[in-house]
Amino acid sequence: MRHLFLVGLNPLLGLGCVVVLCASLAAQETTPPIYASYSAAAEQKWAADIAALEQLDQTVTVSEDNILFIGSSSIRLWKTIAEDMHPYSPIRRGYGGAKFSDLAVFAKRLIEPHRYRAMVIFVANDVAGNDDDKTPAQVAELLRYIVGVSRAHQPDASVLVIEVTPTERRWSVWPRIRQVNAAMRDVCLTEPKTYFLPTAEYFLTEDNQPIQVFFRDDKLHLTAAGYQLWARLIKERLDEVFAGTLGAKIEPTAATDRAP
Repeated sequence: MRHLFLVGLNPLLGLGCVVVLCASLAAQETTPPIYASYSAAAEQKWAADIAALEQLDQTVTVSEDNILFIGSSSIRLWKTIAEDMHPYSPIRRGYGGAKFSDLAVFAKRLIEPHRYRAMVIFVANDVAGNDDDKTPAQVAELLRYIVGVSRAHQPDASVLVIEVTPTERRWSVWPRIRQVNAAMRDVCLTEPKTYFLPTAEYFLTEDNQPIQVFFRDDKLHLTAAGYQLWARLIKERLDEVFAGTLGAKIEPTAATDRAP
């Protein structure tokens, strides 16, 4: 606990003030971080994966167009991200199965080594029909913390949060995923330089079913066509953010964005 020696600095300040201020500082310093309850499990499960990503940091080329991508397996599996995101320069730091609860644990290690024009977040596993699924409020709180890590590190960098994609594999919990998406949208509306990217409508048929061509056989991860669609939507939104014209709704521009 830090001590403030204020006695004698001002005749109006007495010993009682010293005690109150010290108690306040002690309370601040002993408040556990939001991710504290998840730390042990996250370290046990993901320590090797995070260490491997940190090794990649030695090979990053500094560029004013760097875009940092963090999140779950849809980021990790995006092998064509450099080509798909051109002319932006992506830094890919995804790991399979990531949840906001463990991404918060590793946020500083994944974010602070980098300089970037914007950071893109996609995490899709906090609602999967399991006993440990997070509530929308929990996801929102964790997301807000991660956005705060970026802002503390690079105040001028924008943050783009991608909507969780509707998939056949998790269709039974899609109503709950939509609630999480809504909670993340609310975070983006209340955090500076933070933007939500709605994508669900582009991955659904007119009958509101996942478009199969965009998903692999596991009914969960994206195909090459899915990544190409994703990249177009992300680049369009980044272009709007950087040009200061964000506000217009992104509409499909090609017939291939919808099922025949």
